[in-house]
Amino acid sequence: MKTQVFSLSISGRMVLDMHSLNNEGGEGNQITTRMVNIVYNDPENKQPRLASVNAISGDMLKHIMSEHLYLQAKTDSLPLCEGCKKFSASRAADDDDLVKELLKNTNSEAIDKLLEKCVLDDIAGNLIAPKGKKRTLPRKSIAEFGWVIGLPEITRTESYFHVRYATEMGMSEEKKDGDQEQQQKLEQPIFHRPASSGIYAIVATFELARIGFNDIKQEYAIGQEEREKRYQALLKSILYTFIEPNGAMRGTQNPHILGFSGALTISKQVIPAPTLSPLDSDYLNDLKRVVNALNKTKEDSITVHEFDSLGKFAEIMSDLISETSPYKLFDQKGG
Repeated sequence: MKTQVFSLSISGRMVLDMHSLNNEGGEGNQITTRMVNIVYNDPENKQPRLASVNAISGDMLKHIMSEHLYLQAKTDSLPLCEGCKKFSASRAADDDDLVKELLKNTNSEAIDKLLEKCVLDDIAGNLIAPKGKKRTLPRKSIAEFGWVIGLPEITRTESYFHVRYATEMGMSEEKKDGDQEQQQKLEQPIFHRPASSGIYAIVATFELARIGFNDIKQEYAIGQEEREKRYQALLKSILYTFIEPNGAMRGTQNPHILGFSGALTISKQVIPAPTLSPLDSDYLNDLKRVVNALNKTKEDSITVHEFDSLGKFAEIMSDLISETSPYKLFDQKGG
């Protein structure tokens, strides 16, 4: 019999070199990278400090996971609404016929239909707010990603000079009378692109027991067999997210992934799988203490799986895919 998993959390550090996955925009010929202000414990002085560091938005990781989930849903013939079939950012809200049908029902009945109709709206969540309607229909996401934050003492961002390639280096005859330097700038525009390298702290939590679960009715809208298919698709998409962290500028700045270490916590009872920020250098020891404390309240309810490489992380996720199933809270359709 497969082990049932209530929730899964990831706390880890990933080494990313020469990436530009998340930027704030551009001004003139300068691209501005994403920077955030954080408070962290200085490992030398043991005092809280304020730092400005490069970061990748949790929205970016959520989008990456959703794209992998979308592709897996297409491969496994899992249900998708018309909006999600096009991988629209609006998801079900982009399916006019479905929205009209949902609004004819109460919120609890509409959520049932939404969960039956689409795996992406089920797992990634949604807020359907039709224009001209005061009513909204919320579905809370099962997947939660924090910001991916660079460790201040070992993460750096630099700007690099680039020139667009041109097949003709010289000037055309009609331009020779003008300023030569200006003409070359017109034909060979210069720009500056950022690249960041460092160790990044990652936290993520997945409420796996809520797959197919109607939070309003406190019942499952789909059967266990369908839940298990969605569960496996979600775990695969989580694994693929860290194997291939999509984002900006991957065409020429595909990040070098040099390492991934940390821990997965897995809850087998109705108790949250804890996560701690890897911004703290002692996060793994503290995480184990939290798990030990929680296991005293419910014996062996949480397990910790440490990993020291992307390969080990992939092995743990592979075992979860083949050996576990989503926790069943209450009775559901289909038994």
